[in-house]
Amino acid sequence: MNSTLVNATPLPNIPWEERPETSDRVVWRYSQNPVIPRDLLPNSNSIFNSAVVPFEDAFAGVFRCDDRSRHMDLYRGFSEDGIDWELDPEPLEWIAQDPEVKGVYGYDPRVLWLEDRYYVTWCNGYNGWPTIGVGYTEDFETFHQLENAFLPYNRNGILFPRKIKGKYAMLSRPSDRGHTPFGDIFYSESPDLEHWGVHRYVMGPDLNWCYTKVGGGAVPIETSEGWLLIYHGVLQSCNGFVYSMGSALLDLEEPWKVAYRARPYLLSPKTMYECVGDVPNVVFPCAALVDGETGRMAIYYGAADTVTALAFAYVDEVVDFTKETAV
Repeated sequence: MNSTLVNATPLPNIPWEERPETSDRVVWRYSQNPVIPRDLLPNSNSIFNSAVVPFEDAFAGVFRCDDRSRHMDLYRGFSEDGIDWELDPEPLEWIAQDPEVKGVYGYDPRVLWLEDRYYVTWCNGYNGWPTIGVGYTEDFETFHQLENAFLPYNRNGILFPRKIKGKYAMLSRPSDRGHTPFGDIFYSESPDLEHWGVHRYVMGPDLNWCYTKVGGGAVPIETSEGWLLIYHGVLQSCNGFVYSMGSALLDLEEPWKVAYRARPYLLSPKTMYECVGDVPNVVFPCAALVDGETGRMAIYYGAADTVTALAFAYVDEVVDFTKETAV
């Protein structure tokens, strides 16, 4: 039994590949990446920055697809093993409680099971500008849209998988109209998933590999050492942005307090599919599956804003790495 995870469900069928004998890295890539090619759908230009959850003894997910007109939207998909995916060729149709909040585009979803349903958060194009959409589904057939969480401009909205002190909790990254050259992670809470407040600063781009901006990645994982946050960070190089994956541990009851934050990154663009694509040099995590028995973790990430890739780790090892290399 994993010694670190809290309230974790056994998921023995998550994708898994053992660490290569030649590697000593805490996170390693799937040897058959990418798991979702850019042209899986008839009209897709790229499929990336997508989220996956366990569903009915298999897996389901919500996927970012930019079509050949370069319109960004969300699609649903299903897989028996978390590796071979079938995606619905039609984008999600949201049933909005108020048609005013239905966006003109959608991208970078996160999905989680919370209480009694699957919630989806994503970057919703409200009046043409990015904010955080919130919705839910019970069956991945019908999708209901709630109120947007925040005013524009905001991205990377990520719900916590349980209430904290009786309130729903979310991480976000306030932004601007364009390809934001700044970004810090903030915490907010809500009594009802509609009214958000108690905004608290979590962390900023304070490390060499992410000195331009940071944003949340996968849904936080509850451990005995704190909430394990797999996040993305951006370096401004002489040839443009470089997106990498990092880790931090947040306080369990006051998650705006960072207990530990690893100084090195976990994964940075190195392979052809991470370095070459529509946006070169991008590793962008959006989901992590965890087996509560073994502590195995399968991390889904967008690569070069073009394809979806998979990496593996052990939760205990990532926690130890985060503490041992902390700033």
